[in-house]
Amino acid sequence: MRKLEESRERKLQRVLCNRCGKDLRVENGILKEGCLSVDYCFGYFSKKDGTKIRFDLCEECYEEITSRFAIPVEISEDTELLGV
Repeated sequence: MRKLEESRERKLQRVLCNRCGKDLRVENGILKEGCLSVDYCFGYFSKKDGTKIRFDLCEECYEEITSRFAIPVEISEDTELLGV
């Protein structure tokens, strides 16, 4: 769950893990720790057709949830993290 500043800039103020409630570290509007952010709209042929969802998971909750998957998450290395 994300909380944004109520100003023109809408700077990020706070991020909470929707599963465990952990308050993730935010400094100067920048998230300073790992977080899986999901922003998804269910499409046609779904029982939730047109429903939008949004949630954030801390790394610990992400690890706990995905460790129980029947088919493991695909993992690869991204070498362009900062695009510098």
